[in-house]
Amino acid sequence: MVGQANINFKGSIPALITPMFANGEVDYDSFQALIDWHIQEGSDALVIAGTSGESPTVSVEEHIHLIKEAVEYAAGRIPIIAGVGANSTKEAIHLQNNAYDAGAQAGLSVCPYYNKPTQEGMYQHFKTIAEHSPLPTLLYNVPGRTVANMSNDTILRLAEIPNIIGIKEASGDIARLGDLFSRKPQDFQVISGDDPTAAALILLGGQANISVTANVAPKLMHQLCMAASQGDIATVQRLNNKLSPLNSALFCEANPIPVKFALYKIGKTAELGYRLPLCQPSEQSQQTIIKALEAVELL
Repeated sequence: MVGQANINFKGSIPALITPMFANGEVDYDSFQALIDWHIQEGSDALVIAGTSGESPTVSVEEHIHLIKEAVEYAAGRIPIIAGVGANSTKEAIHLQNNAYDAGAQAGLSVCPYYNKPTQEGMYQHFKTIAEHSPLPTLLYNVPGRTVANMSNDTILRLAEIPNIIGIKEASGDIARLGDLFSRKPQDFQVISGDDPTAAALILLGGQANISVTANVAPKLMHQLCMAASQGDIATVQRLNNKLSPLNSALFCEANPIPVKFALYKIGKTAELGYRLPLCQPSEQSQQTIIKALEAVELL
């Protein structure tokens, strides 16, 4: 059984979708089947109810239930990281404490979106969460989604707080990452949140990749992350080149629109469902995704 003490994450960590029926209701049977499949394919942990899990459109009650369901069904077979971010500090604390009670191994807490906090505001937000919850926290910097871009200086201030254990860094800015690696505490984990640059981040000293692409190609992404962690450059180049068309296609429209379509096409969900304002990809995007799936021999 995986415990709740601070753990070092590694390898490939799919940011799991929330499968839905065509009417938008959550398909829990497919949800469980996806967890089983990822365990079989070698995924190293799972993120539940993050952006890829449509956290902006599931209710708070559903959000909490998805995390509880994942922890109970996984039953210690794979670590569960709970999406617990919010642009209200009070709501983020509520989600974080519920994830702790459910037994998640860590919480993934995104920079507050839309309200554009200052660097000091971001520091106080995450510091307050850490003070009100014992759950180990991974920060999540994704300026392409949130507009708010947490600086390395702010990250390093937060790294001094004991139960803030690392960051999912999705800026894709390798120069920024080089600076962070040169100054961070040794035990502070840096995890990629950007599939095209994930191998580069791990080669620089990162631990893992929280991945959209791993939803569809879990074994290949696991192999890529392991090769990068072992410094096997030839294998990294081969697998990165193979996955590159899929990395691109899965962002031809806003995530998770393409990845949910891809999983439906390869038979991993019973139906194709979204919640508005997300909707099915255009015909052109569908063809782009299908071609990418064929290129990696998933169709």
